[in-house]
Amino acid sequence: MESASTIIAVIFLTLPFFLIFALYKWWATRRDKKETEARLNGTIQALETRFKPVIDIEDEVRKLEKQASEIRSAIDVLRTDYATKRSTYDTLAKEVAIFDEKLAFAEMGVYEPHFDFTDSEAYKNAIQDVRDKQKIMVTLGTAVVCTTQWSVDGSASKGKTMTNRNIKLTLRAFNNECDASIANTRWNNVNAMEKRIIRAQEQVDKLNASNSIFITQDYLKLKLKELYLTHEYREKLKAEREERAEAARLAKEEQKLLRDLERAQEEEEHYEKMLAKARAEAAKTTGQQLEAFTSQIKILEQDLAEAHAKFERAQAMAEKTRSGYVYIISNVGSFGEDVVKIGLTRRLDPADQVKELGDASVPFVFDTHAIIYSEDAPALERALHNEFEKTRVNAQNNRKEFFRVSLRSVEDAVKRLAPEAAFFKDVEAQEYRETVARRQASLERMNATNFNLFPETI
Repeated sequence: MESASTIIAVIFLTLPFFLIFALYKWWATRRDKKETEARLNGTIQALETRFKPVIDIEDEVRKLEKQASEIRSAIDVLRTDYATKRSTYDTLAKEVAIFDEKLAFAEMGVYEPHFDFTDSEAYKNAIQDVRDKQKIMVTLGTAVVCTTQWSVDGSASKGKTMTNRNIKLTLRAFNNECDASIANTRWNNVNAMEKRIIRAQEQVDKLNASNSIFITQDYLKLKLKELYLTHEYREKLKAEREERAEAARLAKEEQKLLRDLERAQEEEEHYEKMLAKARAEAAKTTGQQLEAFTSQIKILEQDLAEAHAKFERAQAMAEKTRSGYVYIISNVGSFGEDVVKIGLTRRLDPADQVKELGDASVPFVFDTHAIIYSEDAPALERALHNEFEKTRVNAQNNRKEFFRVSLRSVEDAVKRLAPEAAFFKDVEAQEYRETVARRQASLERMNATNFNLFPETI
């Protein structure tokens, strides 16, 4: 029994220590767990801090992808909307171009002639013929037609009266639009006027669709033909005026050639008389006076020879209509570099033609690079023009003989076509260069004045 009591006593004595030890172990384990959790949280927080940019970028990429998708959708909608509105704009622009001459000329291009009559009278007769055909179509009722037989209150005659009135209104509206277009047609709007007439026919037919009234295509074609003929008639009149002006210029030049011939003949006769008189007086004198007369006779013989050569040249120019001078000139101050004029004159002194070209109509005088005499001057001029046809400054009017080409190219062509002709590449342009120098000096003085506007010290 004692041993049992002893054991029980020992148990009771040691039990508190066991309880204390157990509590300590529980507390220590809990403490370690909290420390571990704190360390783990710190580690996680450190890792989050370290990899925060990566995490933010991924989120940003997802956001950007979402935005990009939204933008692509918006672009698709915008493109569809733009295509619709662009189509509407193009349609309206074409409509506006019919009534805007500047737009019409730029968009519709240059008018191509439909006819090839030789003179304005033929065009005039053709216009009258077209108008007569229009009147016949109106009289026969084939200009505007109604495809339905209408009746009013059951009366066919009243329906026919209504239809005839509508046809008259249609003719009046369409003819007025055509007459206005034809009357106002010019070189830069003829294509627009053509579109305007076609548009008028379409609009009138659209308005009359419920009445089954339509303008026939044959009548429309006659109106368009009248437009073309009227335009080309006016252009032919303008060309004929220019031709008459050119003929008057040539006639004036012919008269000048005849006057040059008369003056050359008078000059030759004058020297012949003076030479004959000097020879007669020399026959009566001797000694020193004879030597003086002999010297005078030699001078007069030389002057007579020059006068005779001038007379023969003037006579050749007057008698041979194809002989003349081809001149090549430039005007840097007026037209810029690499622009030359290649023309023809039949004047006895071709320099007069160059001087006239450099009159008050241009700011500076011309520089002469070549004056070539030829027995067939038109052929030489035409050959030079053909050489540089693609470089014409005015491709519409061949009478404007300016070409955008270098002097070296012109010199090469002259050497091939007229090997004996002299050519001068120098461009003096004295007045132009003096003007540039004066303006440059004035600009430098002005800059110098502005630079010294304020004193160095005060």
